[in-house]
Amino acid sequence: MFLRRNRRKFKGESYEYWTLVESVRTSQGPRQRLVATVGKLPGLNDEIRVGWEHIGEILDGRVHQRDLLTQEPDPPEWARVDVSRLRVERLRSFGDVYLGLALWRRLKLDRFFDEAMEAGREEVPWSRVACILALARFCAPSSELQIADFWYGKTALEDLVGVSADKVNEDRLYRGLDELLPHRDGLFRHFQQVYGELFGTTFDLLLYDITSTYFEGQGAANSQARHGYSRDGRPDCVQVCIALVVTPEGLPLAYEVFDGNRADVTTVEEIVDCMRDKYGQERRTWVMDRGMVSEDNLEMLREAGASYLVGTPKSMLKRFERELLADDWTHIEPGVDVKLCTAPDGATETYVLCRSPQRSQKERAMREKQVQRLERELARLQARCEATKNPLRDPRKAERRIGALFARYSRAAHLYEVHVD
Repeated sequence: MFLRRNRRKFKGESYEYWTLVESVRTSQGPRQRLVATVGKLPGLNDEIRVGWEHIGEILDGRVHQRDLLTQEPDPPEWARVDVSRLRVERLRSFGDVYLGLALWRRLKLDRFFDEAMEAGREEVPWSRVACILALARFCAPSSELQIADFWYGKTALEDLVGVSADKVNEDRLYRGLDELLPHRDGLFRHFQQVYGELFGTTFDLLLYDITSTYFEGQGAANSQARHGYSRDGRPDCVQVCIALVVTPEGLPLAYEVFDGNRADVTTVEEIVDCMRDKYGQERRTWVMDRGMVSEDNLEMLREAGASYLVGTPKSMLKRFERELLADDWTHIEPGVDVKLCTAPDGATETYVLCRSPQRSQKERAMREKQVQRLERELARLQARCEATKNPLRDPRKAERRIGALFARYSRAAHLYEVHVD
């Protein structure tokens, strides 16, 4: 970034001004981009003009602007400076953390934590620590060690939140997480109120799902760390399961942490009771995948007066063979057709049948690719068994390799029957 002197004539008068220019890389090669123009020039676009006294604040991360989401910024003021004595020091990122702080205040989280986390003997208020943790997740998700040692000092948060970089360390951030945990339920109640005020969000339709996160090591200090079904492909590591309830807009309402070996289907009743205790006995519609479905869970939802939209096993499609063949589908968007059907056995449920030609083509292509790869690997294994030099003669080794291939290409495995002689 450098300063460039410019001279221009306007209506017979000569004007001199300076521009702050930045060199950037583009697909066409290095280019120069205008950052700011300093000096009064008639007809110049005011949107890119910045006063000299503001340039220093911008580069140093000390801009005192009004809320970007509520009011227009103040008009710039102009001043003369000695360009030969101008230098840039300690560049820090400003825009992302400023936007995050504006959202933090718009959601009234500053008020909530100031009231919930009363001041004590701590040197840095825990409400400030909560703000730093949230902004770090918003701008650059990483570990607490990364936040303290690398990220925080390169942002303008030191001036924006009033906490110096030497006060932000790994221990304080981890203790901040411990201080936040007791206020979890109050935070979700606050979100419910703010969501309703800002977005008019209703809570009659809730989406529920479970994910898992694993730990490197034995996890002996965590009583919930267990070996279970790993969604990360790491069955060798202990894990915990995290259940999350969100609105259709993706706004979180509640979460729970379960043992790592907890089956998804066993968590539904606990989550429904949790939402009833927090948000009252309202008629809601729950949306869940087929991993949560059991007849006991459905009966529990009926008794609670709730509706549900759940995934059903593919084997149930055989019961709707006549409806699938009929040509009375409703086209709702490109590539998706649906129809509503009553249960063949006279039950009260209504089934939503969906079909997608594009999805069928995609699955067929995926299956064909696995078929080709599996055949190639089986042919290679057969050639190894029939080789004249160093052949594979142990049937048990061959069977283990076939089992590994079937596990890798599970979409195509059911199409083959392999015999080892």
